[in-house]
Order: sequence, then C-alpha cells, then structure tokens
Amino acid sequence: MSRKSFGLIVLILMTAAMSITAPAALSKEPASVPTTTVNIKISVPDLKILLTPLTQSELAVEVDAWQRLVKDKVTEISRLQIQSKTVEGEEKQKILDQLTRLREERTALIDRFNAVLRELNAKGGDVATYEKYVKAVSGIDISSDDALSSWSAVRGWLISKEGGIRWIFNIVKFILILLAFMIIANIVGAMARKSLTRASLSALLKDFIVNTTQKVVFILGLIIALSMLEVNIGPLLAGLGVIGFVVGFALQNTLSNFAAGFMILLYRPYDIGNFVTAGGVTGTVDSMNLVSTTIKTPDNQSLIVPNGQIWGDVITNVTGNATRRVDLVFGIGYDDDIAKAQKVLEDIVDGHNLVLKNPAYVIKVHELADSSVNFICRPWVRTGDYWTVYWDITRAVKERFDAEGIGIPYPQRDVHVYQMTE
Repeated sequence: MSRKSFGLIVLILMTAAMSITAPAALSKEPASVPTTTVNIKISVPDLKILLTPLTQSELAVEVDAWQRLVKDKVTEISRLQIQSKTVEGEEKQKILDQLTRLREERTALIDRFNAVLRELNAKGGDVATYEKYVKAVSGIDISSDDALSSWSAVRGWLISKEGGIRWIFNIVKFILILLAFMIIANIVGAMARKSLTRASLSALLKDFIVNTTQKVVFILGLIIALSMLEVNIGPLLAGLGVIGFVVGFALQNTLSNFAAGFMILLYRPYDIGNFVTAGGVTGTVDSMNLVSTTIKTPDNQSLIVPNGQIWGDVITNVTGNATRRVDLVFGIGYDDDIAKAQKVLEDIVDGHNLVLKNPAYVIKVHELADSSVNFICRPWVRTGDYWTVYWDITRAVKERFDAEGIGIPYPQRDVHVYQMTE
C-alpha cells in the first residue's frame, strides 16, 4: 500500500470519528448553575422576585444550592457545639457567642431556603423531603448535661435579630393588625347598616348582612395577621376543604338548621319584634342567626329554637300585619231585649277612639246557646292596640249591661221533680 493511500484511509477514519462524537458533544447541555445564591444576604422579598420567572427544574437547582448552604452552616454549628464541651472559661464563652451568631445566620439562610421551597411547591415540585430537613435542623438544642451552653443558646436566641427580637416584632404586628381589622370591621358594618336603612329588607336580613360583612372583614384580617407570625396560610386554606367535609358530616342537623335559616331570611315569615307562634313556641322574636331564633315569651323567658324546627312547622305571625280584628263574644239572657243589647254594644264600640272606622266593625246575634243568646263583636284596630281595645270593651260591656238591666247568664239547668202515685 502506498503512503498516499494510507494517508487517505487515516483521513477518512478521522472524519468518521469526528462525525460520530460531534453530535454527542453538542447534545450535552451545560450544567445548571444556581443564580440566587450569589448574594446569600439577599432580602426575602427580593429573592421571591428573582424566583418568579424560574421553571420547576431551575428551582430544583436553587433548592439544592440553598440546602447545601444550610447544611454547611449546620455542620459548622455542630462542630462548635462539640468543641464547646471540651473547653472552659473565657474560651468556652467565646465559642458560645460564636454559636449565637452562627444560629442567627442559620435562621436567615433557612428563611431564604423556605422561600425557594414555597415557590417550587407552587410550581408543582415535591418539597416534602426538604421541609422535613428544615424541621430537623431548625430550633435550639437544649441539653441538661451542659446548662451553660443551653442558657447561652436561649439567651442568644432571645436577643438576636433573627430570634426573639424578630418574634417580638411579629407578635406586635399580629396584635396591631388584628386590632386594626376589628376597628375596620365595625366601621364597615356601620356603613353597611346605614346603606341598608332605606332598603326594603327585613331587620333579620339586614342584621345578617351586617354581621356577615363584619365577620368576613375580621377573618381577612386574621389571615393577614397570621402571616405576620410566619404561618404558611396556603396549607391552612387547603386543609379547610377537608375539615369542612368532616365537620359537615358530623354536624348534619346543624347544617339543616343553617339551610332553614337561609330560607327564613329569604322568605321573611317574621321579623324582629313580631309576636309569633313558631316551632311550638309563642312569644316575641328577639334575635336570629343562621342556626337558631331567640324568642322571648310574655313572662320574659328567652327560648332558643332551632331554625329547622321552625321552618318545618306552621308559623303564625300574630303581629305581622298593621291591623288586626278583635273577636269578642257576649251573651245575654233569653228574656232580655236583643235590640237594646245590640244598641249598647254599638255605642260602646263607636265611642272607643282606638277602633278603626275602616274596616267597619261587625256586631251580630251569632248563636242561640244553651243558656244565653250570644252576640259577636268584631272591631278592627291597629295591631299594637289589640289588647287595650280587648280589655276596654270587655269592661265597658259589663258595666253598661249592669246599668241597663241586661243580664249576663251563666250556665244553669232546670230540674223537674215528678211525684209518682201508687
């Protein structure tokens, strides 16, 4: 074989080898490099901004990088803890002070690590293992064997910016936000009540809207206040669905009362201040919520009646209308003058200033009873004047009948005795 032929063969083989290895080399992507750990002292809000555009795979790289930083810091703390057990005096105190500083740095790293974990979880990543790791390496180790180290750790946490001082500020912010939203809830409730003044709604429905508005505002404030205590609201809100299902299954009767309360508010069979007979109870409606209605009886007892019991029974609203008819029955003897008795009754009703002219009253002979001739007397009055008119007319009829010589008979029986002759 000539040199030229040999060189040609070598050139062909090299070209083939390059054509095989080149695509493999080109197909290799450069290793992903974390970008958010360049400045480990970056503020958590700024870190969240940097994390927003990252994909799930990119966030996984960031999580691993921040975990390495936390691990390195925890390793450094562990070594110093072991070293502190072998020394005494000033050298031990220096190590304990250094441990306090390192724990503060660890807390700051964990805050940023948690921010990355929340972003990865929001984008579908699995963070359960990382969260368990954070839980395992957080906090303060209290040892009964070394009281000085334990006290130094607690004291250091209390006075550190990332420990006690931070939580004092968090608690103050929690209380202030809660108080602020309580005030805001009252203001919003007052505004809602004022705006509903002219609305043609029942007092019960108005109270329900106002109370619901106040509670929604307060719950919103509570959620914001809890975030000040560094409580992760996301899992809490997600768990409300499961809790709601369990509670709903356990409180089926309460939920039926809840639904009945909505129906009562919707159809308005009674209102606050109405005198009703509902759920087997008679009295004045004092208050109502979605579960029960409080009814005050005439002898001033407060009865709490479940709304389901009320809605499933007949509801009699005695004072639901502006006017009401007073039904009275008066009896006279069979020997008395019927026309005279009717004239007396008409004079009494006409002379009472609380009796309405329209609708007109009715006074008629209604029944020939066993011991009396009965008149019905049915004047119309305003609902609030019902008992006043009832009692006034009853008294006036007795006095006038006595003055006019008209008897009011009572039940009597004639006994006839027959003597039998033998």
